[in-house]
Amino acid sequence: MATTLSTRAGSRTKAFPKGSRSRTTHAHVRSFKTAFLLGETQIQEACFAAISLVGERLLFDSNAGRCETSRKRSRQRSRSAAAKVLARKLARTRARFARRERRVECAPSTRPTPHRRPRTSHRTSPLSIVTANTDSQPAQYRIAARELCEFTAKHGDLDLRFTPAPSALEGIAGHASVAARRGDDYQKELPLRGRYGALEVRGRADGYYPARQELEEVKTYRGRLERLPENQRALHWAQLKVYGWLLCQALALPELRLTLVYFNVDSEQETLFSERHDAEGLRTFFETQCAHFLHWSASELAHRERRDPALAAAAFPHPQFHAGQRQLAEAVYRMAARGGALLAQAPTGIGKSIGSLYPALKALARGEVEKVFFLTAKTSGRRLALDAAASLVGTATTGAIPLRVLELVAREKSCEHPDKACHGESCPLARGFYDRLPAARAAAVQRSRLDQAGLRAVALEHQVCPYYLGQELVRWSDVVVGDYNYYFDGSALLYGLAQLNDWKLAVLVDEAHNLVERARGMYSAELDPMQLAALRRVAPAELRKPLEKVRRAWSRLHRDQTEAYVAHAQLPDSLCRALQEAVSAIARHYAEEPPANDSPLQAWWFEAAQFLRLAESFAPAHSLFEIVLEEASQPRQPGRSRLAIRNLVPAPFLAPRAARTHALVLFSATLKPPHYYRDLLGLPAGTQWLDVPSPFRAEQLRVTVARDISTRYQHRQRSLPALLARMAGQYRKQPGNYLAYFSSFDYLQQALAAFAARYPEIPLWSQQRGMREPEREAFLQRFVAGGEGIGFAVLGGVFGEGIDLPGERLIGAFIASLGLPQINPLNEELRRRLDAQFGAGYDYAYLYPGLQKVVQAAGRVIRGAQDHGVLHLLDDRYAQAEVQALLPRWWQIE
Repeated sequence: MATTLSTRAGSRTKAFPKGSRSRTTHAHVRSFKTAFLLGETQIQEACFAAISLVGERLLFDSNAGRCETSRKRSRQRSRSAAAKVLARKLARTRARFARRERRVECAPSTRPTPHRRPRTSHRTSPLSIVTANTDSQPAQYRIAARELCEFTAKHGDLDLRFTPAPSALEGIAGHASVAARRGDDYQKELPLRGRYGALEVRGRADGYYPARQELEEVKTYRGRLERLPENQRALHWAQLKVYGWLLCQALALPELRLTLVYFNVDSEQETLFSERHDAEGLRTFFETQCAHFLHWSASELAHRERRDPALAAAAFPHPQFHAGQRQLAEAVYRMAARGGALLAQAPTGIGKSIGSLYPALKALARGEVEKVFFLTAKTSGRRLALDAAASLVGTATTGAIPLRVLELVAREKSCEHPDKACHGESCPLARGFYDRLPAARAAAVQRSRLDQAGLRAVALEHQVCPYYLGQELVRWSDVVVGDYNYYFDGSALLYGLAQLNDWKLAVLVDEAHNLVERARGMYSAELDPMQLAALRRVAPAELRKPLEKVRRAWSRLHRDQTEAYVAHAQLPDSLCRALQEAVSAIARHYAEEPPANDSPLQAWWFEAAQFLRLAESFAPAHSLFEIVLEEASQPRQPGRSRLAIRNLVPAPFLAPRAARTHALVLFSATLKPPHYYRDLLGLPAGTQWLDVPSPFRAEQLRVTVARDISTRYQHRQRSLPALLARMAGQYRKQPGNYLAYFSSFDYLQQALAAFAARYPEIPLWSQQRGMREPEREAFLQRFVAGGEGIGFAVLGGVFGEGIDLPGERLIGAFIASLGLPQINPLNEELRRRLDAQFGAGYDYAYLYPGLQKVVQAAGRVIRGAQDHGVLHLLDDRYAQAEVQALLPRWWQIE
């Protein structure tokens, strides 16, 4: 078998920015048919009797809901015109596909003498589905050819050394450029499908010459081709060989020429590697890969056969549902079974974690969903979800439920060698990662709970990286618990995998009131002038000119600015052009000289690239461009302003994710009013609303309003003595553990110092800025049953929600603020924008976010049916009707 290579150069075209969907169509492993068995206990029957109509359909059709994404065919036009049309379409859909990079690093280890093909005209050829299916029985598994090869053909080291790769748009434009050079008989984007036993493999080959029986696969790259790792090149050939057999089988070809085309997006040069294969050899290769996968899939089928009946028979893990918990569970089950979005407001303390997870797993057992993602804002939320799943695992009558629960943890918290780079030459856990991955994966799936500790134990036993082992295990887990950003961020791992594999998901979003601010942060970007100034002093010589252009464009922006803060509805073209030039120059530099791990230049480059990605989708309807002078007294000083793209309304970015999620459930104790969250989170028009009645009684919590105290900023110093006297009076009347919440650290420090001076006999402890996990635990450990004292905390901070202090551990709270965000230029701009868009700027920018923090903090006091406590609302505005309308209905305010 001979391998030939050729190169071809073409004229340069405009580089496309990052931000769109990978070209390759992916299918996923579907569930097998299984019976749905409801539990036999009276509790469970009562819970699900009203919604059992969906249980009439006992068998889940494994073909239901499957869709095959097809690529748009390029139109008959010039290459430059096609690229412009493609760029416009992809820019409009960037939010839908959210920066799923097609990062293909391409380079052979040697470069034989190239030869050139003549450039020919291209006309789009009509396509038809090419099918090779000799088995009449339905497939149990459907998988994309690329996914099959990544599972079976990867070997060698984990190598995450940064190498500049084309963006998704650049990759698509590169494929279009290659296709435009081919002849009239060239068929592009050829759909292929074939079977091996119970496995159906699908994919799209990039192009085919019928006359000369040559199949092409195009890979785009940037930099020097010879830097392609051996395992990447092997993966590319494996994918092409699978396509080759599918085509040989469909067309009864005795042999086929396979060509890998590597296209440099900067020089537009093609490098071609060609091999001729007979059909029998391709068939053997294809069957070997399929057999490898089916061996694994047999164990997966066995896992599901054990899991689903056990889940269906599992009783609720507690003697009975709490009041309101059953109503929540029924609504979640209906949503998981039928699909859609649900906003569920349920009081603190009723057990929302198990109340939502239990019905979602019932739907999983029936095949209504394929995976459950439980997303949280904080570490404490992950622990509650893991504990809820653990409580359910042991409830089956036939033994423990074989449920795989995976916890995803941030890289910095799971890295075993933070001083080493992520490649085999530096880190021992990256060396041979893919060689040891099959054994580690097989061992991991035998565990029920793969939390951080469990995953680490398996990883170290097999000497692989815990963080990347966790990412590999997402595909084989039933429940995945992780932070919001794993699904809602622009480059989210879970969302990307869900789309690649077409999973039918139930996504449970805990404490969903946090998602608005978190999502705003995900789709914002900031540039620091000090970082650029430091970078210009140490940058390589060839980068100083483009960086200087950035500095000049930056300085011109605030040359005549006199106000400290200015918001703009449009981005400056001059800055974006300068940034694009600098980013491209750094990419070319890194293509020749890969960067050191976490170098300052690389860090700035990532920030600038993120800024440009958000610039692609920038619109005044959802974002603004702000210039903040760091030294307002010297507005003309170069480089002394901070620039940012600030997202205000994340709905345009989140709406496509909500629409593509089978069942999306957002729950919290504070989701009122629902239209606020529907508008800002981009939830579908048909999103359902559930307001679960509180199980608590008004006599459990005495709520008082200090009508003679104002905590408005201009009144704080004057009202502080009366406020502290109210706190001390309550403590002396009923000693015990209390929490006192203030709107900021500055206000907290003022109150703490004054209280300690006036009432030194009362024990005090306080939240500090930047507390780490052990310090937070020490703060909470002061709240012991029978203890006495007042803990000072910031409203909306780490102790304002997500903590559980039942019984005498906490008997009261003081809230010395309405919780309104600070009035500043940014929040005032937010108010104006939201008023123009929704007609309720003050409510959306100030009132709703503030009172959401108040209700969350107050919810720390009453955690169970036997708890009693007191809540002091220390501001006269709590007496206003419009404010009380947003407080829990079960409160009886004095």
